[in-house]
Amino acid sequence: MITRIRDVRKAKGLTLEDVALRCDPPTTAQTIGRLETGMRTVSVGWLNRIATALDVSSADLVDMPGQETLPVAALIGPEGARAPTSAMILIPPTASGAMVGVRVIASIGDYRGGDEIWCERIAADGYAQALNRDILVPRPGGRFLFGRLIGRDAGMVHILPLGAGSRQQVLADPPWAAIARKLIRNL
Repeated sequence: MITRIRDVRKAKGLTLEDVALRCDPPTTAQTIGRLETGMRTVSVGWLNRIATALDVSSADLVDMPGQETLPVAALIGPEGARAPTSAMILIPPTASGAMVGVRVIASIGDYRGGDEIWCERIAADGYAQALNRDILVPRPGGRFLFGRLIGRDAGMVHILPLGAGSRQQVLADPPWAAIARKLIRNL
């Protein structure tokens, strides 16, 4: 099996040590290095652990037949554009069963009209990981609220809707929420 662990790790700007410490349970940088270079066989268990540590799906770490990638031509920073020192690729996003989408129809907050926001559904016990993140929350009657989760206490969630001058909304614990994970924007 050919993996893209190194490509994804480098694209996220992480060291071997960073990934090792993010694994559950933590492991060593040497182990991650051996797994990504093929010196050690990557089992499904290891693939899932590393995918979780890198915050990607397991499929993003494996070369699949017909899966497209995009070569990186340049890196852009404060000093301008420059060629990468080694080959790099971008991996197009893949949807998982826990994903829901939000389409922005008019510019608001950090989002522009036409943006697509890919959100990952979480249960109520995972709201702590969503603090200070943009989330989508269902409301009664088929309505939704999208904004920044700014607090949670005593069965209530506190959400600051997007837009200047918006007032905080307090909702009784919704059954689920979806954290904004990826932004797809056409230029």
